[in-house]
Amino acid sequence: MQTRRLGQTDLQLPILSFGASSLGAEFRSVTFEEAVKSVRVALDCGLNFIDTSPFYGRGMSEVLLGIALRGVPRESYTLCTKLGRYDLKHFDFSAKRVAESVDVSLHRLGTDHLDIILCHDIEFVPMQQIVDETIPALRKIQQSGKVRYIGFSGYPMKIFRFILDQTKVDCVLSYNQYTLQNTRFADEIVPYLTARGVGVMSAGPFSARLLTNAPLPAWLKEPEKVKAAARKAAAHCAGKGVDIAKLALQFSLEHPDITTTVAGSANPDNIRKWAQWAAEPIDRQLLAEVQAIFAPVKNLGHLEGLPENN
Repeated sequence: MQTRRLGQTDLQLPILSFGASSLGAEFRSVTFEEAVKSVRVALDCGLNFIDTSPFYGRGMSEVLLGIALRGVPRESYTLCTKLGRYDLKHFDFSAKRVAESVDVSLHRLGTDHLDIILCHDIEFVPMQQIVDETIPALRKIQQSGKVRYIGFSGYPMKIFRFILDQTKVDCVLSYNQYTLQNTRFADEIVPYLTARGVGVMSAGPFSARLLTNAPLPAWLKEPEKVKAAARKAAAHCAGKGVDIAKLALQFSLEHPDITTTVAGSANPDNIRKWAQWAAEPIDRQLLAEVQAIFAPVKNLGHLEGLPENN
């Protein structure tokens, strides 16, 4: 698996990383055996950067991940979790909860340090608190050695400049905003981040199943015309004998300034397939044809979090 350096950190991350949200049964019921095998297969395939959160399964993802990693040498994988979001509408970015959350995550994950910790979905709260309270609290924990690098994650493009115009972090994570249909993250924010030496990570290359052949989930927030274009693009790929998910993943992995792309599954077969796709060349002609299909809806998305944070 190809690797890239994360910003100014000393972390070399695989271009394709393992997202452990599925271990928390966020999308379907997951057996213990599936969860453990998925983690081990991901590591075997070179997806040795693992991203999770206490929000995923309300702690279940961290617990199962910790069990799956028992006996695995700590230096053989890089671990990221988050804090601040604990349920659909429960957010707490206070300094007190920061300290508690880090310790709880360390216990669940069975480790004495986290490589990265991110403030999770900061667009759902007044973001000045992140600058004034949360990040300073994380810096103290960083100095203690429990956390190596800190950052934040979210969906709206506004959040990145709002935070980074006021303070420094080591890395950030965007999701569903660098895909076949939506490249706003790379167009608007990645040059700003790289100029500041901030590590750049992206998640959601399949845009919550939009760019797959799977039935679209009822909770998918994208406009109907985006969904229609995605169905048309998927059918076009199928007509060429290609799974649109393959093209979507390969496209997201290509950007040289995005260190890693996080994709999640509790299906070991999916993970093996993704690793294989990552090693194969992208079909340039098919990519151009699919981009033409998406052109009328390019970069259309939805609102997330508080209106003022969009």
